[in-house]
Amino acid sequence: MKSLWIGMRYVASGLAVRGRLGDRLGRAAAAVAICVAFAFAARCSAAEHNRLSAEELAEGWILLFDGESLFGWTAGHQADWKVVDGTITATQADQPGLLHTTSQFGDFALKVDFRIEKGGNSGVFLRTSPNPQPKGGRCYEVNIAPWDENEYPTGSIVERARVTRDLSRADWQQFEITASGGRVTVKLNDQPAIDYTDLRPLGRGYIGLQFRQGKVEFRNIKLKPLNTKSLFNGKDLSGWKSHPESKSEFTVTPEGWLNVKNGRGMLETEERFDDFTLQLQCIVNGDGLNSGVFFRCIPGELMNGYECQIHNGFRDGDRSKPVDCGTGGFFRRQDARRVVADDRQWFDLTLHADGAHMAAWVNGIQVSDWTDTRKPDPNPRKGLRLDAGTIQLQGHDPTTDFSFRHLRIAPLETRR
Repeated sequence: MKSLWIGMRYVASGLAVRGRLGDRLGRAAAAVAICVAFAFAARCSAAEHNRLSAEELAEGWILLFDGESLFGWTAGHQADWKVVDGTITATQADQPGLLHTTSQFGDFALKVDFRIEKGGNSGVFLRTSPNPQPKGGRCYEVNIAPWDENEYPTGSIVERARVTRDLSRADWQQFEITASGGRVTVKLNDQPAIDYTDLRPLGRGYIGLQFRQGKVEFRNIKLKPLNTKSLFNGKDLSGWKSHPESKSEFTVTPEGWLNVKNGRGMLETEERFDDFTLQLQCIVNGDGLNSGVFFRCIPGELMNGYECQIHNGFRDGDRSKPVDCGTGGFFRRQDARRVVADDRQWFDLTLHADGAHMAAWVNGIQVSDWTDTRKPDPNPRKGLRLDAGTIQLQGHDPTTDFSFRHLRIAPLETRR
């Protein structure tokens, strides 16, 4: 409604011009004003989508689509995938195929808004390969297809489970999907559609958007990792250990936060992880301070692992120019494409490690997407390390002052 009222101001200005300049010129000015109004309203409407609420952030949701680009996605075929007015859309292709995430996910909740023209055919693929074969059982396809024209109409899981009633509607619709172990549930437009259990779960896989027939649009693509476990109990440092040469001071605050001051040093988990999704909240208690989350570290060695940077500085007032890699970037590997977080404010960080591929989200927005193409090496400073290692929180230098809370992790199941 707000965008409509703003747009109407342009219409009113056009009518005023019509009155001042005469009927003929005024009609032209009014027409231009109306076009501007609708264009402005469309942009405002698009901006209202592809965002996370404070509640969603607190619950661990991330955006798979930023509303502006296909960052974090790749096409497995030659459909004309593009971003238009805050939607991912396609209208034609030589053959059916997918636009899929660059990251593979295991257990998750997924929300997707979609719209398809009458008679169109599409789908949302779960735990899929880049070139899926639903009939071969190597993915789950939540179908988008007319009720009276398809064996598996909208909301069904192709070759696995069929909806028993038509829950579809015209214009925009929404899937709410969960995939947890072998159980996959689907809600269509807030109504339960499918509750299916696979006795041979697929483990991890990509999220895919299909183009098959007719114009299709997607927006508000949101994912929440499921079955995470806590890494920090908020009371003491159980499950963590420090390095004997560490100069950093790690304490638990009265609020139940994990605080690090001073440095150089680190605190590392006793447990080891290889592929996982890690989520936490962090606050930088100063201006331009530096820290990081290290992972797949060689146990016992000081910060010898991959580093997901924490540094909220940027140059020339431009958040696309991070200082020292930027929060969510992979230090010395890939800078964050945008600095999203601010010092002295809590922010959410999601770190995803999936084989050689790694990605990070800050406040739910994906800022990095990197694949380690180096030759394998047990030392991550020298090459690709896939072996499980510890997670370390860094004390960078004597100015360090950071707090962490709500640290939780979900190991990724092997793809079957």
